[in-house]
Amino acid sequence: MSDQGYNPHKDINLEDRRRRLLFRAWHRGIKELDLIFGNFVEANKDSFSNADCEWFEILFEEQDHEILGWVTKGIDVPEKFQGEMMDRLQKLDFMTLKAK
Repeated sequence: MSDQGYNPHKDINLEDRRRRLLFRAWHRGIKELDLIFGNFVEANKDSFSNADCEWFEILFEEQDHEILGWVTKGIDVPEKFQGEMMDRLQKLDFMTLKAK
């Protein structure tokens, strides 16, 4: 995202932002990210603040393969995404995988 000041979601109420995040989290395009983000957002969305929603909205603009590398610790996380939320994502302790 080139303009860090631009936020098309700023006028949307918090509950609607959370619902949009949940949809986007389950529809990334890479199944691994669908599972990671979908489970994480579903488990935590009720506690997300506007700042948390904005963090995800900016993160979701990045390339899927790069995000997957950051979350799985295969690639160094850019400074703008470092912090508590990325640390929580990297733990992957919020989901249970079941073999079919």
